[in-house]
Amino acid sequence: LDLFDGLKLARHSSIIDVGSGASVLLDSLLEVGFRDVAGLDISSVALDRLKERLAGKIPDESFYVSDVLEFDSGRTFDVWHDRAVFHFLTNATDQALYRESVLRNLAPKGTLIIATFALDGPEQCSGLPVARHDIDSLNEVFSKDFSLIDSQRRIHRTPWGSEQPFTIARYRRPG
Repeated sequence: LDLFDGLKLARHSSIIDVGSGASVLLDSLLEVGFRDVAGLDISSVALDRLKERLAGKIPDESFYVSDVLEFDSGRTFDVWHDRAVFHFLTNATDQALYRESVLRNLAPKGTLIIATFALDGPEQCSGLPVARHDIDSLNEVFSKDFSLIDSQRRIHRTPWGSEQPFTIARYRRPG
């Protein structure tokens, strides 16, 4: 939630959580006053759990079951938040398709928040290979269409007690 601090977002700003699964980010955003929040995941099962948990708090049409590379919401969002989807895209073609998806769905002057495994992070996640990134490799994908706001490195502690280094970047789309 602290990644939203300093962005000076109005409480009516629209936010999509990419790869939301059963995450509690949308709950937290609602708790601090945001109302236009949405979740995107390739898994209908995960989104159904999220939809059930948030029943009556946000409309059912705020949940999107889609491959992120093909996603087209038919609207734009002020913030695109991705924690741990981008690193599953292991080739340049898919990474470019991802960037195009962000451009389709993020409003002018919108903010892209992306968190991905750092260069010394795990080589696999959930049994799948991942691409690890530092800010330079993220900039290779995004700097043509976005301005870097800031970046940081964080260590995520899993429920099993292991540590996973992440690279996190916040970008602004020109208006």
